[in-house]
Amino acid sequence: MADQSALDWRDGVPVSTRFDDPYFSLENGLAETRYVFLQGNDLPGRLRDGFHIAELGFGTGMNLLAALHLWRETGQTGQLHFTTFEAFPLEGEEMIRAQDAFPEVAGVAAELAPFWRAGARQITLPDLRFTMIKGDARETLPRWHGQAHAWFLDGFSPAKNPELWAPELMQAVADHTAPKGTAATYTAAGHVRRALAQAGFDVTRLTGYGRKRHMTQARKT
Repeated sequence: MADQSALDWRDGVPVSTRFDDPYFSLENGLAETRYVFLQGNDLPGRLRDGFHIAELGFGTGMNLLAALHLWRETGQTGQLHFTTFEAFPLEGEEMIRAQDAFPEVAGVAAELAPFWRAGARQITLPDLRFTMIKGDARETLPRWHGQAHAWFLDGFSPAKNPELWAPELMQAVADHTAPKGTAATYTAAGHVRRALAQAGFDVTRLTGYGRKRHMTQARKT
């Protein structure tokens, strides 16, 4: 989660001054997204019409771009469902500026840019049904009626944004995960892995992206 009034740019990377944490990897944000969230949830092998991705922490929208690009690149048919929980959405122009750093997904970014400029919280395309649920996920997620097949747990660092990694919220994630669903995150913090395990996931620590030694993959039993 990030406060839209507390944003700084450092060498082209947006940084939350509220949490003193960058929105994406300083090495290559798109590559990290693909490694942690797409590969970490065994995509594209599981994709199908109606596949539902849910996310904690929308940030710059990079994960949505990567997921929709993968959907199209692999020739999926039907609609990808993507629901994200974000307390402090960025301004549209800031999102677009951040996304401009990744030409690999420029086509998808350009298609969605008008929606961000308009402050859209819902987007419906022939191959996408997107919803942003604004507010504190600790309050909004328990009230959500959806079930996700895959979760992108992408809040800021647990050390700086502990609210988005609390055991109660990890339980809510589990409660809103379809049978045999998965979750992935860049963090391998012990308390996060324990919270996921206590919530009913089988938790695996995997090699992390770049300079990060480990990441976490979780499967609902």
